[in-house]
Amino acid sequence: MSGVEDKGWNLDELAEARLDSRTIYEGRILRLRVDEIRLPDGRTRSREVVGHPRAVVVLAENSGGEILMVNQFRYPAGEVMLELPAGVVEQGECCAAAAERELREETGWKPGKITKILEFYTSPGFCDEVLEMYYADDLSWDKLPEDEDEFIVSRFLSREDARRYAETGLIKDAKSLLGIYWWLHEFDGK
Repeated sequence: MSGVEDKGWNLDELAEARLDSRTIYEGRILRLRVDEIRLPDGRTRSREVVGHPRAVVVLAENSGGEILMVNQFRYPAGEVMLELPAGVVEQGECCAAAAERELREETGWKPGKITKILEFYTSPGFCDEVLEMYYADDLSWDKLPEDEDEFIVSRFLSREDARRYAETGLIKDAKSLLGIYWWLHEFDGK
């Protein structure tokens, strides 16, 4: 640890303190700010932070033991990605309700049961986005209108295909890989 002595794993001593913050850009779903911070050793530095609202991702399983995935073009990646359904939590909306809404908007399937399984940062080195992952089952058809700027094709994947797609790099999206590996581990052999 450069400049910080290990004093018996007192992790509070690693905290950086924000001294100042200025917003560089504010868009529809993200904000870029530059924070001036104090390092644990007293020096100061700048940190660039992408601010993003809380979001949800849904691992939905049908009665045949297949998971629901979506294909969607992702402009920053420049390709069509295979992902678990996901989206931003709207202001005043609880995360479980957002997960159900996103699943219905993107795929048309409504969960009979939805359970939070994980909460994680997507990339804490530069982004404050937190994702909550939900497991959904007992699916029934009940489509909500799609977002006008999303063009999505949904499909179910078998356990074997999900494993193969994850292991061979056909699925590149981190939240989807995390969900698939959780699912394969949690329900292995069932």
